[in-house]
Amino acid sequence: MTEDAAPPPAVTSRSVAKGLGTTVLARLGAVVEIVAQPLYVLMFGLAGYGLYAVLWATVNLLENIFDMGMTSAMQRTVPQSASDAEAAGALRTAMLFGVGPCLIVAALIAGFAAELAPFLNVADHDRPLVVPAIRLFVWALPLWAFVEIATSAMRARMVFGAEIRLRIVWEQIMRLVFAGLFFAGGLGLKGLFIAHLCSLGITAILCVRLLARYYNFADLLRGGRGGEVERNTFWAGLSILPSNIIARLFGDAPALILNLLLPGAAGAAAAGLFTIARKLSSVVQLVRIAFVYVMAPLAASAEREDRAQVADIYAYATRLISAIALPLAAVLAAGSSSLLGLFGHQAHVAQGAVIILLFARALEAVLGISQPVLQVVAAFRHQLTAAILGVAVALASGWLILGHLDALTGVTLAMSIGLVVMAGIPMVQLAMGERLHPFDQRFPKVALRGLLVTLAAGALALLVSRLPDAAALPLITAIAAGAIWSSLRFALPHADRASLGKTARKLRLV
Repeated sequence: MTEDAAPPPAVTSRSVAKGLGTTVLARLGAVVEIVAQPLYVLMFGLAGYGLYAVLWATVNLLENIFDMGMTSAMQRTVPQSASDAEAAGALRTAMLFGVGPCLIVAALIAGFAAELAPFLNVADHDRPLVVPAIRLFVWALPLWAFVEIATSAMRARMVFGAEIRLRIVWEQIMRLVFAGLFFAGGLGLKGLFIAHLCSLGITAILCVRLLARYYNFADLLRGGRGGEVERNTFWAGLSILPSNIIARLFGDAPALILNLLLPGAAGAAAAGLFTIARKLSSVVQLVRIAFVYVMAPLAASAEREDRAQVADIYAYATRLISAIALPLAAVLAAGSSSLLGLFGHQAHVAQGAVIILLFARALEAVLGISQPVLQVVAAFRHQLTAAILGVAVALASGWLILGHLDALTGVTLAMSIGLVVMAGIPMVQLAMGERLHPFDQRFPKVALRGLLVTLAAGALALLVSRLPDAAALPLITAIAAGAIWSSLRFALPHADRASLGKTARKLRLV
């Protein structure tokens, strides 16, 4: 007689915390990217950096359209796969439908680069570079699609830390190193595009090695076609695709819109300034992304076993995000003038945009953790509602705001309003349709104490920002770290702090 297989371990707050630590480290590549931006502006000028920002924003948008939603689909189908062969089938489907269309689109854009180039507003001295830059840089599209799908495949296996070396060392640090070398070699702005491709190419090669550890390549190559897991992956991707596209629009479309609105070098500079504001706000966005990456596969696994586990980790994640994102946003907003000083005096006109984006990203982080939960527990059709309403609100806000504010601040504010609406709708859908919400009896105390820490830290950072930038910046960094620690220590319940394990003990949170 055979014994019954042991049930899988329960998904708890400790499961979230364990995945979160390594995922945060993996996403620290975004922090390295922020540090690199002032150096890019220094080397290539604001207008030149603006051209690079517009082309990279375009690649990001196209990748989110033509990857057919495969990066998100694997977060639903791989954790629910019954065997390694099924997981390999999901990865095979994702690579076929995610990278294949991007290759075709890249080839078409390279062929029509001369016809597309006039749509971009750039400085006069950069105009001769536009056509060759498009033809070269468009090949970042399939490379980026491959890297995104490969790293998503590893996260779907709940291997959250495998991206650390890829994202920090090869994708970001090597890009900066290559850019510096090519600039010193006299390649100018073209060197930045080549550096980006070099870093992506190396990252893609290393992704193959990592995939071989967690997927059976024999199953990947010899598997069948059209099985249930392949169909589920394909249709899951298509269902999530519209919301993915719209979420990416909120991040990258404003840079394109500003470039189209303002002629010549002003359009390139405005795109660069928005990108600077977005990069600074991405410190707060990092909090949400880290939780989303962890929550999607964990929620899928928990939903398979017990809906109560989903409710527990949903409430826990919301409390933890609130304790981190709100004080962090307040300190960075208060010290935004000093932060923008890193990019030169011309960047200070973006201060309003930076403050708006920081608080919008904080609200998105608190509300938006509902989105990965909705993706795995609700019907596919429910995932379109938030995306459609978010875009409608952003367009309506832009129509009302533009003309009353400068273009940069107006576009940023309209986008931010839509972003917060889009983040909040899934929370309402889960509460109404699935009877799931994160606001248990512990949340009010967490919110009140966290708000007090946020106000105190923001006021202190505002005072420090009056100092010269060289003195203010390290103090603002220290205040941000202290605010997060204080919020975690005094706002969170003991059980939440204890779930952080060794980290909690080392930081004396428990």
